[in-house]
Amino acid sequence: MSKNKEVTGHIQWARMLKKLNPYTIRKGLRYFKHYGPKEFWVRLHERFEPEEVPYGPWYEAYIPDDTELEKQRKHKFSYSPLISVAVPAFRTPEVFLRQMIDSLLAQTYSNWELCIANGSPEDKKMQAVLDEYANKDSRIRVKILDQNLGIAGNTNAALEMIQGEYAGILDHDDLLAPNTLYEIARYLENNPDADGVYTDEDKVTTELDEHFQPHLKPDFNLDLLRSNNYICHFFVVRQSIIRKVGGFRQEFDGAQDHDFIFRCVEEAGKIGHVPEILYHWRTHKASTADNPASKMYAFEAGRRAIEAHLERTGQKGIVTHTPDLGFFRVQYPVQGNPMVTIIIPNKDEKESLKACLRSIREKTAYENYEILIIENNSVSEEIFAYYKEIEKDPKIRVLRWEKEFNYAAINNFGVKHAKGDYLLFLNNDVTVITPDWIEEMLGMCQREEVGAVGVKLLYPDNTIQHAGCVIGIGGIAGHMFVDMPANRTGYLHKASIIQDMSAVTAACMMMKRTAFEEAGGFTEKLAVAFNDVDLCLKVRKSGRLIVYDPYVQLYHMESKTRGAEDSEAKVRRFQEEIEYMREHWIDILKNGDPYYNKNLSLTKWNYSLRPLKGMDSKGKDRR
Repeated sequence: MSKNKEVTGHIQWARMLKKLNPYTIRKGLRYFKHYGPKEFWVRLHERFEPEEVPYGPWYEAYIPDDTELEKQRKHKFSYSPLISVAVPAFRTPEVFLRQMIDSLLAQTYSNWELCIANGSPEDKKMQAVLDEYANKDSRIRVKILDQNLGIAGNTNAALEMIQGEYAGILDHDDLLAPNTLYEIARYLENNPDADGVYTDEDKVTTELDEHFQPHLKPDFNLDLLRSNNYICHFFVVRQSIIRKVGGFRQEFDGAQDHDFIFRCVEEAGKIGHVPEILYHWRTHKASTADNPASKMYAFEAGRRAIEAHLERTGQKGIVTHTPDLGFFRVQYPVQGNPMVTIIIPNKDEKESLKACLRSIREKTAYENYEILIIENNSVSEEIFAYYKEIEKDPKIRVLRWEKEFNYAAINNFGVKHAKGDYLLFLNNDVTVITPDWIEEMLGMCQREEVGAVGVKLLYPDNTIQHAGCVIGIGGIAGHMFVDMPANRTGYLHKASIIQDMSAVTAACMMMKRTAFEEAGGFTEKLAVAFNDVDLCLKVRKSGRLIVYDPYVQLYHMESKTRGAEDSEAKVRRFQEEIEYMREHWIDILKNGDPYYNKNLSLTKWNYSLRPLKGMDSKGKDRR
């Protein structure tokens, strides 16, 4: 893979200067104090880099036109549940209040109700606006509270009003797109077993003159939810589940929605996702959407919400803050002392293997492991001399694979001789960076629902080689954030937080032996390419999770010992492996990776927008 040296990025100074005002300057100083000069500079680049596809024109082309909206209004649903929208209101500026209610009145799906709990009984002007709308439309109902009950109390008061089979919560200063409830109802019509569903979202300026920072989400992702409240808005859930979990809890104010979502998810069966931007989160000086550093109590509440979720689900874990506020790390302590077998294929490469083994010895505190070197037709005398040397270590065995190179078959052969209950597939051209790397991977992999764990791999120049795999990137599958500097965190910090993915690379991958055997091991028809992706997809098919854990890092030279795909036979073999993947995994290739988003590019590695039909790669209309 070619290295792009321009990925360090450039600040778009004009866009940054446009944002400058006394408030944003104060905000910038808070971030500078929090991160320090070096990290602040990195994040400034990430925030104000030129967008490959600018979101503004993309969004304008993306939203449904009047013809489409009218078509939605005429749609006849076979199942059209009443959807309640609960709003906790408190001292809401009139313009925000009217715009929020108007966004409901503009909905193309008509079977809804708006339940507003007004926590500002003294605000007569606000009450007059609410009365005006309630008199205009019987679907709008208002409850005047005796006093402000706080965010949790006001929200619960609104939830007590709901009559719909499903209900969602809308902040009093935010907006729904006109097709929000239509898209949700259409999803529920096609998935009547769904207990909840959430949408994508973006942010909008106070004056509604600019949409920015789209949050394009994956389908339900347990480990991402434990890293960050990515579901957030707009989340609609069955009323019966809301009643069962008991609404919001005041002790989690600041992260009350994260705690609420966890408890709903724990009780729910299927949680669906509509990959459309349907919720607009307004940013202003009092909004946590634009001022996270001012609400440290909220991030501490978020940490406690994750801890409470782990405790309820019987999962031992230690939750800590990351440098990026609102994003968390969960560490899962190792249970017991199971054996881990490290399987390393090798041909001739003495120096790479030596560096790999040295790094394992230096970085590994965990004692119960063995290393299997699978020797594959080496010819140099020095490598066999080195084998004799390392075999003196009781933890190391050298096994001989005498057939032609086949990565899948070699690793399957290694597993047959492995003693461990956990298998750690490792390339010979990697070196471990992270101390206690085995403990981190093992604790993650021991979780009942997890089948395999992958890690962050770096090139020697400290750019990223692998931060998880997405199916469909580059045609079949590709690594994310390739060539991005390792000190960058990427789109919504995805390079640096734990999350579930469809696949990870076997250059460093730990897998439960039971999961490996249930999946049938590596597919030996895939001698070189995609065998790890195929194995991960087979493990996913059994219902187990594939976890990307960036807190384990290794340097990787990437395919140093195999050589280039430069012969006719190698090119033909590669094409055959592509055809195998297309034949066996056509559904995910056709429908899209559930841990990605249909609005994201399949030709870029960095979560940039996919240009819409009629747009060029820069988001400009070429029609």
